[in-house]
Amino acid sequence: MFYLECEECFDAAHFLRDYDGKCRNIHGHRWRVIAQAGGVLQQEKQTRGMVMDFAVLRTALKDICRKLDHSLIYEKDSLRERTLTALREESMLLTEVPFRPTAENFAAHFFSLLTARGVAVTAVKVYETPNNCAVYTGELNASSREIHQH
Repeated sequence: MFYLECEECFDAAHFLRDYDGKCRNIHGHRWRVIAQAGGVLQQEKQTRGMVMDFAVLRTALKDICRKLDHSLIYEKDSLRERTLTALREESMLLTEVPFRPTAENFAAHFFSLLTARGVAVTAVKVYETPNNCAVYTGELNASSREIHQH
């Protein structure tokens, strides 16, 4: 099997509700996302000798990351409505997600979004810092099943 990897980055803030530590406060990261797609080499004229056109993987990943760039990513029901109203009145870009915004959950989320776009993704790595990443390969367990479906 052959594998391709594409990388994109975005800058965004988040916080972890109910976390006993510094990450309970709003803070930002340069999120680095590496998506891996795999398969056999194609035989069709346009894509002969390729797993897929790099542009397909790169464009899909870039589109997903662009929607998160320079936003405050927050878990649904983790902020009071009056807080959200105040942030919106200040024209802040807010992104609500149905999961706790951890690197692990983002890896599963990106995997799901890429799969929904028809990309034969085999793994997604999400770096929250230059030295720390989470990897999701599509292997579901009970706790990740809900996230994968969003």
